[in-house]
Amino acid sequence: MDLKTPTLATSARAEPRQDRAGPADRPSREEAEAAVRLLLRWIGEDPDREGLSETPKRVVKAYEEHFSGYSQDGEEFLRRTFSETEGYDEMVVLRDVRFESHCEHHILPVIGRAHMAYLPDKRVVGISKLARLVEVYARRLQIQEKLTAQIANTIQDVLQPKGVAVVIEAAHQCMTTRGIHKPGATMVTSRMLGAFRSDPATRREFLGMIGDPASKHGFDV
Repeated sequence: MDLKTPTLATSARAEPRQDRAGPADRPSREEAEAAVRLLLRWIGEDPDREGLSETPKRVVKAYEEHFSGYSQDGEEFLRRTFSETEGYDEMVVLRDVRFESHCEHHILPVIGRAHMAYLPDKRVVGISKLARLVEVYARRLQIQEKLTAQIANTIQDVLQPKGVAVVIEAAHQCMTTRGIHKPGATMVTSRMLGAFRSDPATRREFLGMIGDPASKHGFDV
């Protein structure tokens, strides 16, 4: 991938509640645990044996953590901004935000790092809020292209900066532990908006700050 030119990951806008089931549609905890028991039986196991008797409860509890992003609104984390910046209008960059997500095709882990930047227009946001934004969208069933776009679009929509850049590099276990079995393969996606899309110099400065992922080797997750 040539990250010297802008890459459009997806045209989808960030819609935090779009994938969330309503109260009437959501199964009960007991029904979720029964589904896990059914899968254990399907693979040839006995869900009542000692080692597995508590597994359905553990799996459902783990799912609550893995997919907690469905109960959160990414935009809310960026609502509180600060205007006392002494006129600062240069790039704000947050690198190497590690995340864990799950692919929506096989529900297997996607482990990677997100790099974000924006050019403020009068207002800035706390950097921890940017990291939380990544977590909200990562803790849903995802494809990497959509995750990249959701993060960038939300920053753009809420902060209204002069430009936003997001680069994500991740390893997908649906590719490394099954199917084609290619451990070490890393996928890189980017979303460039505003000045990062229209100004090659600004884009190059950002990529230089994060270390152009297209030239990296041995990505450590």
